[in-house]
Amino acid sequence: MAPEDNKRPVSQYRRVNPFISTASMTSLLPPKPVNLRPRRQVLKSAVAVFGAALPLASSRAADRYAKYRGQTVAFSIPDHPHYDAMVKLLPRFTEETGIKVELAREHILRMKHRQMAEMSQAHSKLDLVTYVVTWKSEYVHHRLIRPLQPFFSDPALADPTFDLADVVPGYLQNMGLVGGPKGYLPGPGARLYGLPYGAETSLLAYRRDVFAALKLQPPSTYTQLRRLLPVLRDKAGMAALTSRGQAGHNCVHAWLLHLNPLGGQVFDARWVPTFHQTPGVQALQLLKDIADTGPAGMGNFDYNEMLHTFLEGRSAMYLDSTAVFGAVRSSPLSKVAGKVAYALHPRGTRMASQAGGMGLALARTSERANAAFLLMQWLTSKAQDKAVCHLGAAPMRLSTLRDAELVRRYPEFTLLREQLRHADPDWRPIIAPWDEINTGPLGAAVHQGLTGALPPDQALGAILGRVTDIMVAAGYR
Repeated sequence: MAPEDNKRPVSQYRRVNPFISTASMTSLLPPKPVNLRPRRQVLKSAVAVFGAALPLASSRAADRYAKYRGQTVAFSIPDHPHYDAMVKLLPRFTEETGIKVELAREHILRMKHRQMAEMSQAHSKLDLVTYVVTWKSEYVHHRLIRPLQPFFSDPALADPTFDLADVVPGYLQNMGLVGGPKGYLPGPGARLYGLPYGAETSLLAYRRDVFAALKLQPPSTYTQLRRLLPVLRDKAGMAALTSRGQAGHNCVHAWLLHLNPLGGQVFDARWVPTFHQTPGVQALQLLKDIADTGPAGMGNFDYNEMLHTFLEGRSAMYLDSTAVFGAVRSSPLSKVAGKVAYALHPRGTRMASQAGGMGLALARTSERANAAFLLMQWLTSKAQDKAVCHLGAAPMRLSTLRDAELVRRYPEFTLLREQLRHADPDWRPIIAPWDEINTGPLGAAVHQGLTGALPPDQALGAILGRVTDIMVAAGYR
């Protein structure tokens, strides 16, 4: 199978239309390279991790897999809590299907370079890849991944019970679509290139015991959040709020968490930079206040380091990815299980939270694309979405969020359903030049502002010319 890619040049990716519904999403589916050898772990068939809890494949499903028994799918994944849980499911997949899985696992910052080097080869050694949402347009632009419509249209491959409409709409739009309005939103020209897996929104986690002892309420607005920072630092004897702060995409992610609720955007509808305007400056000033009242060394924190300060009891609040749910319950580092409560992402001028995380895509030059699709489809099925949640990961399906047993076990899913109403698929510009901007001039400017190297307005204003040059070179201006 060799599905045709979207060949539309990036300069044709233009403006946003209203989001389309879950029902109309289903119409998308009639149902210089360097040779690198990734470190791989072969997962062989083993005893099922859930025993009789999960049914074996039906005879129809067995027929679907029969042609591919004995094949090995090379799967690129990050070091991330969601994938820690996923790995425990893979022996069951091999038992049911006869398809083996070989993992290429590494730090998320190195994963993209390896994927691009491998997928640009005439015959990719990687078959299924995990990508960060900001990479999707770039991967399509360079024709590295395949559209999924031909696979879901193939009755020999597609699971008729898959139910695309059950996938959280914001996650599916944000993670999977390329080629519509702005180049990454639902609407005319949008095609599905990936499925969410490790998708997330943002919310507030806080130490219930600490807040109770100090007779404090969790902040529901940004005004309240700002006031709480010095109070928690001075009275709780710990950092107020932990955050990512490392130069590059980590500190930009933290800044974007506040930019959107405060009413800001990175660009306007004509791709003119607006990040230096009042909301952007306010968001960066807040990030500096968070660093000043936060954990020592926050200016060097990536996601894992930020999360660990909360799990180890060194920070009173956490405002970031919903991956925190499973980490609080299941991480060996967690000292706060039973002490954490959750609240909606605070309101600024509006309610808003991130839509981001990771998804799965098929390498365009893979010779095992069909087997890789079967693994992708299996992992994102209703049954496996529930199974991975029991292992500490986060859901990507509406049916999982509404499952009575899971909600009783994980009451935070009720809050997550509410938070997803405010998740914005246009939270950041998912365009081909974004990674250059994100890890380059913007990543440097935000870091200068949060560390105090430059005042926030000067740090953001100084990069206007460089960002404009990048957008002109990419055909957006």
